[in-house]
Amino acid sequence: MPSHFHAVVWIDHSQARIFHLGLSGSDEITLHPHLATRHLHHKASVIGSGHAAPDKAFYAEVTKALADAGEILIIGPASAKTELASHIRANAPDIAKRIAAVEAADHPTDAEIVAYAKRHFKVPLPRVQTPGEATGERHSG
Repeated sequence: MPSHFHAVVWIDHSQARIFHLGLSGSDEITLHPHLATRHLHHKASVIGSGHAAPDKAFYAEVTKALADAGEILIIGPASAKTELASHIRANAPDIAKRIAAVEAADHPTDAEIVAYAKRHFKVPLPRVQTPGEATGERHSG
């Protein structure tokens, strides 16, 4: 089992921030789509939804980065989170089984993403040593 069992990915159409979490801490990877994102505007009497098509290569790269995670939380502000989950379900069913949840999240800081994931996965907080504990001293009460 990898030292970082849980993974959280915050994703929108311009980037994916992936954090692998475990008792030993967390590691971060930031991925960007290969295609520059364009702002599309829907106009009346024009065919199309006004939304950019999902970037399959980007979602494949994110999926690959999540491959060794035991449990995955996908969060983000818009449709990219559900598009990623759909991509994983369609193209990597073994990884799809490990998706714990897909949830809305605005634009949190990296620390907020990690804290959110730790609460979601119930990862224990690091144990804080009390004075004298490291040297083996015992305190009698």
